Amino acid sequence: MSDEDVAALLREICLGLPEAVEKPFGGHTAPSYRVGDRLFAMTGEDGRSLTFKAGPGVQDALVASDPERFFVPPYVGRNGWVGARLDAEQDWDEIAGLIEDSYRLIAPKRLVRLLDERPAVRPGPHSGG
Repeated sequence: MSDEDVAALLREICLGLPEAVEKPFGGHTAPSYRVGDRLFAMTGEDGRSLTFKAGPGVQDALVASDPERFFVPPYVGRNGWVGARLDAEQDWDEIAGLIEDSYRLIAPKRLVRLLDERPAVRPGPHSGG
């Protein structure tokens, strides 16, 4: 999958969530995704990584199970955020689910309810990289 395809797939996943918007973080130019003014996913400046919020224990489980795909990101890793390598082969259903979980941790309850009421649909290619 090309860098452009990966970026487009991430955009489709993230912006498919209720009231999600794309807005760069700080002085960076890489895509970042927010609900309200709170980040739930951001890509690295080089486009080769994705960082997302995770619940307790998820970071440890992902990094331990597959360190080729997942890592503890600098700065936000100590707060439970997880990094995913976009230049590694990824399971896009899993990534979409992890992004949705991050959104659920950040979004207001009324938006999470909207998410719960819609049918689950995962966009784009569902495996490989």
